[in-house]
Amino acid sequence: MSSVANSFSEPASPQPTLKAPLLFISVLLIASCGLIYELVAGTLSSYLLGDSVTQFSTVIGVYLSAMGLGSWLSKFLQRGLARRFVDLELAVALVGGCSAPILFQAFAHTHAFRVVLYGVVMAVGTLVGLEIPILMRILKDQVRFKDLIASVLTLDYVGALFASILFPLLFMPKLGLVRTSLLFGLLNASVGLWSTYLLQSQLGPTRLIRLRCLAVMALLAVGLGFAGKFTLAMEEEIFADEIVYAKDSAYQRIVLTRGRGSFQLFLNGNLQFSSADEYRYHEALVHPAFGLRPDAKRVLICGGGDGLAVREVLKHPSVQEIVLVDLDPAMTDMARRQPMVRQLNGASLDDPRVKIINADAMVWLQETSGPPFDMAYVDFPDPNTYALGKLYTARFYRLLQRRLTDDAMITVQSTSPLMARQSFWCIAATMEAAGLKVRPYHLAVPSFGVWGFALASRRDFDVPTRVLPGLRHLSDEATAAMFAFPKDMDRVPTEVNRLDNQVLVHLYAREWRRWS
Repeated sequence: MSSVANSFSEPASPQPTLKAPLLFISVLLIASCGLIYELVAGTLSSYLLGDSVTQFSTVIGVYLSAMGLGSWLSKFLQRGLARRFVDLELAVALVGGCSAPILFQAFAHTHAFRVVLYGVVMAVGTLVGLEIPILMRILKDQVRFKDLIASVLTLDYVGALFASILFPLLFMPKLGLVRTSLLFGLLNASVGLWSTYLLQSQLGPTRLIRLRCLAVMALLAVGLGFAGKFTLAMEEEIFADEIVYAKDSAYQRIVLTRGRGSFQLFLNGNLQFSSADEYRYHEALVHPAFGLRPDAKRVLICGGGDGLAVREVLKHPSVQEIVLVDLDPAMTDMARRQPMVRQLNGASLDDPRVKIINADAMVWLQETSGPPFDMAYVDFPDPNTYALGKLYTARFYRLLQRRLTDDAMITVQSTSPLMARQSFWCIAATMEAAGLKVRPYHLAVPSFGVWGFALASRRDFDVPTRVLPGLRHLSDEATAAMFAFPKDMDRVPTEVNRLDNQVLVHLYAREWRRWS
């Protein structure tokens, strides 16, 4: 204990050449950089692999354990600590800054994406874990031990706070993953260059060191300049067709691709529709409910920010108001402004009867009130994350019922009863647990395969046998036939999806994994 105490004892005469307050700024910056690399890896793996809770949990676990390994390894570095610190900054800048491009390349060109992912996270975490102990040893003769610990840890946590706030609000929607990682790599390299001036008395000749710093910064700056082209090139290797639109929002990656005679929308890499056959899906989603409530005036649509469900609802003359609640303003803005999507949805979102609310549907249902709706459509992406899974819980369906008339009809997109049979029937069972009468149905959508829906109401109802005439796919006969299930898609026992278990997310991941 005495040797430790002596090593951190307050010096009699501090060296004026070391600028401790300015080095503390470095702590703030490298803490921000380290967390950004962690968030980039977690977000990118969630986009590409799904199941955000699993991806973030494993990335955080590997990263923190690697930081512990780095801290342990720091004790073996005995000499030239100032030079080692600058070298570490350059290493973190290269590995962390290039992490997003490396991971995109790995996903596009190898079958070992997870190995590369955790290897990169391990490398970055180990290097970041080395930084703070070495910097503290550099500063130990300049600052009292208690002040050193307090200042370093405070700035470390503050830097992490800044990064965690700015990443979803600024960096992701404005820069995207590739630019963000390269920008913070550039910041790490800048800290290395900055440190050559602050630690000059301990470094000796610095010309070659500074040239290395400038070389790394130049490399990352070039990468930053070509980041847009790189991202586009990588996504074109991941997607089969030409990319015509791509945008990172605060919530998701939105990509439109165009092939022969059709175009497709992808959210976080998952197909949402193909213009070649989306009419089958959206006619089946919307019109059966109107066969039972043709006089519906007020309609609620949760999800469906592409405006295609709205297009179908507007075909019914009784409709006086449609409220569309979609989380992502970038999605509804794209549906209103992107020429191909706007033409496909018939400019439905600009109809004066349509009111767009960009909010979390569950929060909106819980916190708002107003006149009840005669019809509700729930058109969310499949429940492949917990954020989406909550929108398929009994709690959500109970909140939804509070905003509806007693005889209102509800339709929920419910994934594939063939590819994800238990997931499909879990949604039906959950709706029943919320007090609804449910009649599931299905149809074939070539881009997806066999797809399923659930029609529901608080009151008993018969299978609809009539739909609006003049539709491209549905007829009276085809509508009735959708409610008959063959043996390989018939009902199976499942648990109810609740907020505290999210069993549907696990079922969905397990079932779809068989087909990937």
